[in-house]
Amino acid sequence: MPRTVHLAVYDTLADWETGHATAWLARSGFTVTTVGPVAEKPVTTIGGTRILPDLSLADLRPEDSALLVLPGADLWDTSDDLAPFAAAARRLIDAGVPVAAICGATAGLAREGLLDDRAHTSAISYYLAATGYRGGEHYVDADAVTDKGVDGSGDLITAGPTEPVAFAREVLGTMGAFDGTRLDAWYRLFHHSDAAAYELLNAEDEPS
Repeated sequence: MPRTVHLAVYDTLADWETGHATAWLARSGFTVTTVGPVAEKPVTTIGGTRILPDLSLADLRPEDSALLVLPGADLWDTSDDLAPFAAAARRLIDAGVPVAAICGATAGLAREGLLDDRAHTSAISYYLAATGYRGGEHYVDADAVTDKGVDGSGDLITAGPTEPVAFAREVLGTMGAFDGTRLDAWYRLFHHSDAAAYELLNAEDEPS
């Protein structure tokens, strides 16, 4: 099984949305590889951080990936520049690879038709409704949602922009980074600042 997580990076990427997920995946033994429109052509996040992608989107192959993570970005709502990333998500999901999308990336998946028949969430229901997609009946008012793939398709994780920790919880659970007890402790620590969860999180062996 691949152990490479592909993090999509593009101009106006929302810096705060994927850090918990990718950092703890890396600590759990996954390799995080950045995928941009063009390899080695820098992109700039909303926060002004410049990132040099490791890989071009055109070179992303489902057989090489354990997970594709799609952050939000202003460009999801202001242009069609990121539509190729949503198309790539379709290819990976069809091949059985999980995809995790947060904030504006959920709208990109909606436009691609990937939310028409799967449980999902986002910032708010009418944000996705504005895309004209046909999946409104499957919208779930929750911090983050995982829809398990069927018939060989990959899992689909979605979340709104204010829920990076809940997003990470779904990602870490889907990827098996933590078991149920440790995952619950991790979430309590980082989402609820529950100091008691720290000891539980660190009582067992480090993630592997």
